[in-house]
Amino acid sequence: MKKSDITILVVDDDPDILEILNYNLSAEGYKVITAENGAEGVKKAKKKNPHLVILDVMMPEMDGIEACEKIRETKGLENTIITFLTARGEDYSQVAGFDAGADDYITKPVKPKVLMSKVKALLRRFKANSPEKNIVEIGDIIINRDEYKIYNHGTEMNLPRKEFELLSLLTSEPNKVFKRDDILNTVWGNEVVVGGRTIDVHIRKLREKLGDAKFKTVKGVGYKFVHE
Repeated sequence: MKKSDITILVVDDDPDILEILNYNLSAEGYKVITAENGAEGVKKAKKKNPHLVILDVMMPEMDGIEACEKIRETKGLENTIITFLTARGEDYSQVAGFDAGADDYITKPVKPKVLMSKVKALLRRFKANSPEKNIVEIGDIIINRDEYKIYNHGTEMNLPRKEFELLSLLTSEPNKVFKRDDILNTVWGNEVVVGGRTIDVHIRKLREKLGDAKFKTVKGVGYKFVHE
């Protein structure tokens, strides 16, 4: 996919940041659209169907967390990559962002070259085509990898993109212990630096939704999906 075919939506209430990001991303050849608040960002995401959304967290009218949730709930935007760009680096913000369905988290201020490198790495994860068509059934859980859907005891569940991909990986080989580095490389990409708690946060959310007993932590190694 050519850069000129890639649409990036930047949402931030700071006009200086919008101008800087717009300039740098456009200079790289990307198609850039901007929005000044979360509500406007959601509308433009639904209309333009961007490949990547860069969201500020603290914004008027609708903050980035809520905007992220609404974008994730929109049909057709399931594969859109969402990353937060914010000056807030507290764990709370990161956990809230991941829970809302974000793929990554970038802390301001960020140098243009660093941002461009990050954007390129994020876009490598974008899957323009549907995932490999298959349906996996493990006990009471059915995973439709083609449609990004999960059914638990017959009830459809909506999982954020990274939770889905993590579950899909772990269930690809039940009872196998996946090393933390392998999980990060497969689900998040080895070019992207994420916090050490990223996997733990996503595993915790999966445990809450699917049952604690289904996931086992192997200290110092990684995680596995338990299937009797």
